[in-house]
Amino acid sequence: MKVNLIPKTAYPALLWQQLRGRWKEMRKNKTKVYYALQMMVVLSIAPVLIITAFIVSVTNGVFGNMPSDQNLLAIQYPVASEIYSSDSVLLGRFYLEQRSLADFTELSPHLINALVATEDARYYDHNGIDYRAWARVFFKSILMKDRSSGGGSTISQQLAKNLYPREGDGGMALLINKLKEAIIAQKLERLYSKKQILELYLNTVAFSENTYGVKVAAQRFFNTSPSQLRPEQAATLVAMLKATSTYNPVSHPKLSKERRNLVLDQMEKYDYLTTAEKDSLQKLALNLNYFPLNNNVGLATYFREHLRLDLKERLQPLRKKESGLSYNIYTDGLKIYTTIHSKMQAFAEEAVKEQIADLQKTFHKHLDGKNAWEKDTIIELAVHQSPRYRNLRSQNRSKAFIDSVFQEPVHMLVFDWEQGEKKVRWSPLDSIRYYNSLLNAGFMVSDPQTGAIQAWVGGINHKYFKYDHTQSKRQVGSTFKPVVYAKAIQRGIHPCSYTLNTLRTYTRYENWQPKNADDKYGGLYSMQGGLTNSVNTVTVSLMMRSGPKRVAQLAEDLGIDAPVPGVPSIALGTVDASLREMTNMYSTFANRGLKPELRFIDRIVTKTGEVVLDYAQPDTSQWKRALSVDEADMINEMLQATVTQGTARRLRYRYQFTYPFAGKTGTSQNHSDGWFMGFTPKMVAGAWVGAESPLVRFRDLRLGQGANTALPIFARFVQKLETDPKLRSLIETDFPEPSQFVKDQLNCQSIQWPKKEATATETVAQSIPEILQAEE
Repeated sequence: MKVNLIPKTAYPALLWQQLRGRWKEMRKNKTKVYYALQMMVVLSIAPVLIITAFIVSVTNGVFGNMPSDQNLLAIQYPVASEIYSSDSVLLGRFYLEQRSLADFTELSPHLINALVATEDARYYDHNGIDYRAWARVFFKSILMKDRSSGGGSTISQQLAKNLYPREGDGGMALLINKLKEAIIAQKLERLYSKKQILELYLNTVAFSENTYGVKVAAQRFFNTSPSQLRPEQAATLVAMLKATSTYNPVSHPKLSKERRNLVLDQMEKYDYLTTAEKDSLQKLALNLNYFPLNNNVGLATYFREHLRLDLKERLQPLRKKESGLSYNIYTDGLKIYTTIHSKMQAFAEEAVKEQIADLQKTFHKHLDGKNAWEKDTIIELAVHQSPRYRNLRSQNRSKAFIDSVFQEPVHMLVFDWEQGEKKVRWSPLDSIRYYNSLLNAGFMVSDPQTGAIQAWVGGINHKYFKYDHTQSKRQVGSTFKPVVYAKAIQRGIHPCSYTLNTLRTYTRYENWQPKNADDKYGGLYSMQGGLTNSVNTVTVSLMMRSGPKRVAQLAEDLGIDAPVPGVPSIALGTVDASLREMTNMYSTFANRGLKPELRFIDRIVTKTGEVVLDYAQPDTSQWKRALSVDEADMINEMLQATVTQGTARRLRYRYQFTYPFAGKTGTSQNHSDGWFMGFTPKMVAGAWVGAESPLVRFRDLRLGQGANTALPIFARFVQKLETDPKLRSLIETDFPEPSQFVKDQLNCQSIQWPKKEATATETVAQSIPEILQAEE
């Protein structure tokens, strides 16, 4: 039998011919098998075509805009502006999102390792999508319902989500968003290096407490920089990324530590830590150094709020080169370098808190159960000015209803000296009465030679007391008296001409009869004697000889901004002025008559280093001279004597200071306001103490005078400066040697006691030549 052998290589061709023939036969006869096979082909190709069309549609923005390469290469996000002290300490930020940028070189390797080990172990091996992770999610998370198996998003995909937040709800929206993130992730991997993607991610990712970016998070929770993060600290921060609220180490320390230890396990698993290192680190406590920076917390809170308002106005006329838009302090990442010195600011805040906490106890003891206010109208006014009352009135509520609301106890947090704040169950009226019984303070320090404000304390607690008492205008009391004596010197009155300390009635001014604080009279006083002992009658007499209007003008020349009324009573400090204005005035004395322009900004630069504003080198040639050097030196000699033997002498006998201080105490009418202005050639410091209302006050002069309320703030501040070798020079520097002319002018006794005393009282008629001449 003859057999035709077919080569094996011909089998495929023969098989294909047979299948092709069979297909033609089925197609010709329209068999069911033909239609079934045709449907199978369609069904197998259709999903591919649909998926392809869906991907193309998403890529081309059919389901929402997709960023182009140009968009991704010019990524912009809101960056907080940062406020720095003159000694390079971060004071705070202005932000919509609390974010500061860190370069990759600033990132600790421990941070990178913790992030990669926990969030994307194959980060360095994929191009934006981890298909193995997707498979794990599909089989374990979806099919097997194992929620502990982890997610499938890579760091690049998470970055895409951070840059372009998801839109819409529901399953379809989730699918579209996931696909968008995958496409953007691959674009990012093509446009950026792995290091750059990590840098972008760690600058955009959200941590707990509205904190964006690792630079802010490291500072907030550990008071350190990203480069200094230790492994356990880095693990704590990375742990938050799973759920920022749940794993907040401040509010949920136990959960945070558990999650941190899981991150450390991952770091060991992927050989970033040895087992011994991991075991050792997991035993550590969280050891937070919590340092939140917000409007109510941190250094210089009152100053930062003033700066915020000032910058809005200061930057408004300026335009960014690239866009022509105004600068935005909340989003443009400006660096604002201020004149505030962080240590001096901290010392100033501590001094205020220590003194007012002690003084408040004295005040309560002094009141002995009585109301702090003298008239109930204060409480009524406070009620009517409260947001609660205004809200109820806007709803047309009746008086009876409003009264019932203010008397109904509710749970609330209130300021407390012992705890900072405490929970109480008080009525709104109780809280108003409580807050109106508290004393407050303001304190400011400046460099008289440059005009730089180095410390700014507007109150005792910015969270509960928003009003800035460096800006509030209150009666300045006897701190105004040096202006009267300076004008008398300018008018040619000899400092050693003696003025009788006698009770006078000035008929020209509605029989005005100014009295001394101690109601004691007698003796003849030189200018130094009158100013050192703050003798009202002597000061008023010199005022009359110089002319009230001339004295008022000099006060404005020295630093008071608002017009000063040219009336005789200003000699006793009835002028309303702010602590900032008084600091400027005394800075002029300290600067030997040349009035400095107080400033609190050195310079402002953009995040790229471009200088926006620069005040670091003030043009002192534009400063105005209010007093000659000799005139200023005479006042300074008198004010040094005030510290040595006058109303500020407790700096010597109580605090044992031997530094070359000059200063002046001040107490307003009814001792509602206590003042002290102290200075050296290198430093001027002013303190004010009082309540929100002048009707809340000590009932006697001994406790309410500035020497008892405000001077101790200065003293406590100086005690703290003594502990810092770099700052001691501010208080140790001697005043310049005055000229021989100045020495001769002041070479006389401060007080003379004539053998036969003049009449204790006298009436000064309108016809006295010297008064009429002064007023011309």
